[in-house]
Amino acid sequence: MRLQHATWQEVEAYLTRETGIIVPIGSTEQHGPNGLVGTDAICPETVAWEVGERHGVLVAPTQNLGMAQHHLAFPGTISLRPSTLIAVLRDTVQSLSRHGFTHVFFLNGHGGNIATLSAAFAEVYAERSLQQAPGGELHLTTNNWFAGPRVRELAESLYGDAEGTHATASEVALSWFARPEAVKQVEMSPRIAPRGSAQCDADEFRRRFPDGRMGSDPSLASIEHGKRFFEASVDDVWEAYRAFAKPA
Repeated sequence: MRLQHATWQEVEAYLTRETGIIVPIGSTEQHGPNGLVGTDAICPETVAWEVGERHGVLVAPTQNLGMAQHHLAFPGTISLRPSTLIAVLRDTVQSLSRHGFTHVFFLNGHGGNIATLSAAFAEVYAERSLQQAPGGELHLTTNNWFAGPRVRELAESLYGDAEGTHATASEVALSWFARPEAVKQVEMSPRIAPRGSAQCDADEFRRRFPDGRMGSDPSLASIEHGKRFFEASVDDVWEAYRAFAKPA
């Protein structure tokens, strides 16, 4: 069930039986020579939609813009400042909380969002704690689709050290499964990209990683692999969501 495809009456009815919601969040940034600029949003969105369909969980619209300043030397990247993203996330959570949602599960596709998500949660909790009137129940969490146990095991078995940390074979494969018309075959040189830190500005990042990859060889990706990552992540995410929103 997708929030943007529901009426307000349907959302109200949902809240009589469930108070959890999945919010996909990603980024709009370069993903190397054969990866889509929208990869980090496409991947969590695709997984969230399937979890929603299989298990009747409401899925919010995807937050497509994230904290991606270190990719801005590559055309097509759009980044929010951390303070801007924190404000967007606070307003999102407060809007959902007003309606009665108590468990907001952010399904993340971009490592660069993790610190900002944590800061946004801290801001929300601090504001509620400082109110004179007590607020209602509210629980927030981040789950990274690429870090689930089934996904990590599959990536290790398929790619080993060639998985890397950005423009990875696994995320390219999953995005191709979701958008098969976008498959691109590109020769990588070097085959495995340089490794290093992304804690720098955009120009320095491009000097360190000239084609945008970090330690990866996404030429190993395929649609068939993407289907396997899709199924693995759907299982990982449902398990994590159920433990978060429906504890025994």
